[in-house]
Amino acid sequence: MEKTYFLTVFDRSGETLLNEKITADSDKKAKELGRHRLMEQQYTKHSHRLVDQAGKLLLFER
Repeated sequence: MEKTYFLTVFDRSGETLLNEKITADSDKKAKELGRHRLMEQQYTKHSHRLVDQAGKLLLFER
Protein backbone atom coordinates (compact mmCIF):
# COMPACT_ATOMS: atom_id res chain seq x y z
CA MET A 1 0.00 0.00 0.00
CA GLU A 2 1.42 3.37 -1.00
CA LYS A 3 1.78 6.14 1.55
CA THR A 4 2.15 9.87 1.03
CA TYR A 5 5.26 11.73 2.18
CA PHE A 6 6.13 15.42 2.07
CA LEU A 7 9.54 16.78 1.06
CA THR A 8 10.18 20.42 2.00
CA VAL A 9 13.32 22.50 1.35
CA PHE A 10 14.04 25.92 2.86
CA ASP A 11 16.60 28.63 2.15
CA ARG A 12 18.47 30.47 4.93
CA SER A 13 15.75 33.12 5.26
CA GLY A 14 13.11 30.44 5.85
CA GLU A 15 11.52 30.76 2.43
CA THR A 16 10.16 27.48 1.06
CA LEU A 17 12.08 26.46 -2.06
CA LEU A 18 10.44 23.09 -2.62
CA ASN A 19 7.30 21.50 -1.20
CA GLU A 20 6.38 18.24 -2.90
CA LYS A 21 4.36 15.12 -2.24
CA ILE A 22 6.08 11.79 -2.71
CA THR A 23 4.25 8.48 -2.85
CA ALA A 24 6.06 5.27 -1.97
CA ASP A 25 5.28 1.83 -0.61
CA SER A 26 7.81 2.05 2.25
CA ASP A 27 9.76 4.56 4.33
CA LYS A 28 12.99 3.26 2.80
CA LYS A 29 11.76 3.89 -0.74
CA ALA A 30 10.47 7.35 0.22
CA LYS A 31 13.91 8.25 1.61
CA GLU A 32 15.56 7.08 -1.63
CA LEU A 33 13.13 9.13 -3.72
CA GLY A 34 13.57 12.16 -1.45
CA ARG A 35 17.36 12.02 -1.63
CA HIS A 36 17.20 11.62 -5.41
CA ARG A 37 14.94 14.67 -5.72
CA LEU A 38 17.26 16.73 -3.50
CA MET A 39 20.26 15.81 -5.66
CA GLU A 40 18.31 16.45 -8.85
CA GLN A 41 17.38 19.98 -7.71
CA GLN A 42 20.80 20.59 -6.08
CA TYR A 43 19.21 21.10 -2.64
CA THR A 44 21.33 18.64 -0.65
CA LYS A 45 23.07 21.48 1.23
CA HIS A 46 19.85 23.35 2.03
CA SER A 47 17.71 22.79 5.11
CA HIS A 48 15.20 20.08 4.27
CA ARG A 49 12.88 17.50 5.77
CA LEU A 50 10.93 14.48 4.65
CA VAL A 51 7.94 13.44 6.75
CA ASP A 52 5.18 10.89 6.40
CA GLN A 53 1.45 11.69 6.67
CA ALA A 54 1.53 11.28 10.45
CA GLY A 55 4.47 13.69 10.78
CA LYS A 56 7.18 11.04 11.35
CA LEU A 57 10.52 12.59 10.40
CA LEU A 58 12.49 10.47 7.90
CA LEU A 59 15.10 12.92 6.59
CA PHE A 60 16.31 16.13 8.17
CA GLU A 61 19.14 18.52 7.40
CA ARG A 62 19.58 21.88 9.04
